[in-house]
Amino acid sequence: MPAKTYSLSTVGIDSVLVEVEVDLHNGLPQFTIVGLGDTAVQESRERVRSAIKNSGFTFPVKKIVVSLAPADVRKSGPAFDLPIALGIMLATGQIDHSPLLEDSVFIGELALDGFLRHVHGILPMALAAQKLGKKRIFVPEGSAKEASLADKVDVYPVKNLRQLIDFLVANGEGIDSVQPLHFHEYMEENPVTDFSSVRGQEQCKRALEIAAAGSHNILMNGAPGAGKTLLARAFRGILPRLNREEALEVAQIYSITGLLPADKPLPANRPFRIVHHTGSAVSLVGGGTKIKPGEVSLAHRGVLFLDEFPEFPAHVLEVLRQPLEDREITISRAQGSLRFPAHFTLVAAMNPCPCGYYNVPESDRECTCSPGLVTKYQKKISGPLLDRIDLYVDISPVQFKKLAGGKTGESSCDIQKRVQSARDRQEKRFRDDIMTTNAEMGVDEIEKFCPISEEIQALLSDAMRQYKLSGRAFHRILKVARTIADLSDADQMNIAHVAEALQYRPKFSEV
Repeated sequence: MPAKTYSLSTVGIDSVLVEVEVDLHNGLPQFTIVGLGDTAVQESRERVRSAIKNSGFTFPVKKIVVSLAPADVRKSGPAFDLPIALGIMLATGQIDHSPLLEDSVFIGELALDGFLRHVHGILPMALAAQKLGKKRIFVPEGSAKEASLADKVDVYPVKNLRQLIDFLVANGEGIDSVQPLHFHEYMEENPVTDFSSVRGQEQCKRALEIAAAGSHNILMNGAPGAGKTLLARAFRGILPRLNREEALEVAQIYSITGLLPADKPLPANRPFRIVHHTGSAVSLVGGGTKIKPGEVSLAHRGVLFLDEFPEFPAHVLEVLRQPLEDREITISRAQGSLRFPAHFTLVAAMNPCPCGYYNVPESDRECTCSPGLVTKYQKKISGPLLDRIDLYVDISPVQFKKLAGGKTGESSCDIQKRVQSARDRQEKRFRDDIMTTNAEMGVDEIEKFCPISEEIQALLSDAMRQYKLSGRAFHRILKVARTIADLSDADQMNIAHVAEALQYRPKFSEV
């Protein structure tokens, strides 16, 4: 009768339970693994063989068939080494079946000497084991801290194959489960540029505050050296805190990509991803031979910063349209489709023309670009993409008097307190909905939470006609106005909130 153990396989950021069945037959020695395993899975034959022998056990000289079920789900990675080795030990009778096996999941890559190595995707697999009702999960010792974030399943750190076998033979003695990690242990502050250190640019600072409070997309347009990049980097310091659910979402994405630090598996701060304008569409949205998340997913619940916005190839920028609207990305390839979350705040910066000085007020330098070149440069950002930008800010060069002065304006700490208060209001407002920020509101939520008076209707009617705004722009104006009201601790929007939101709309006649 085949021996059976359980493991997990990641599919995107989700995981599926895998039954690892091992059967032995008389005949010529052969080791076969079936069940749509990739190269890493097939190579586990040699790792398992050496690990069993070097751990002091006997590897059977028989025909071995290993089945990874369900057979129609592709499996990748070396995480099945441990359950395969354990199945062979059970099938050969070197250990007896233990009741601990029924409610346990085994994950880990085996070294040739039988020791276990860390594998990617431990956190989503541990959370899946918890959701499936498994009581125990056995992982490599170096992965135990990450797995312990699943606080409703017992996590056992395993040093090597011999230790696990001894634990099962002793009926659960010899390995202590690790204590679940608490979210508050990870709260820390990263040193970033303080807003008070940025001279001038008060309007842009205000726009960034609104963007942080409501998770709105923002585009800064200005001459070289005006402070766009500096402001974007300072933006990190005013972002609201991650809650536990958001931190786990971010950690799962970084876990499957191998970017999650082993000593700090739960991020304390929101992601801030900077993409160079030479990046490809695949690097931005994800994909590849083995489908992996792109920068839009690595920026989930954080910020995606694109400097020199028009310098990106047009086809690369256009792939942002769907994730900006849906806040997730679906990647389809011949071998299947995977979905990754992509709820990020887009912060983009651009010059008005190739030389950077077209129509820049308070500048002593004149533009050297021809009108046709300016138009071509600005049209690299398409109308549909620009329509998805909530806040558009023109930035002028800072005058010498402000540059030479001391620190001006509020500190990042003071601004962050207002941002956090506004975000708390939104979470309370949407507690019965599957959203947390104003930027996520759909048409129904806008009608419910953004009622407009006749006075506001008249203002919006004139603005729609004058600026030729789309229906999407109309709804985005209301969402931004709702965030401005939240920053003012106002229960209802008024005409001042809507008027301020309108001034941040891109002017199509100028861009």
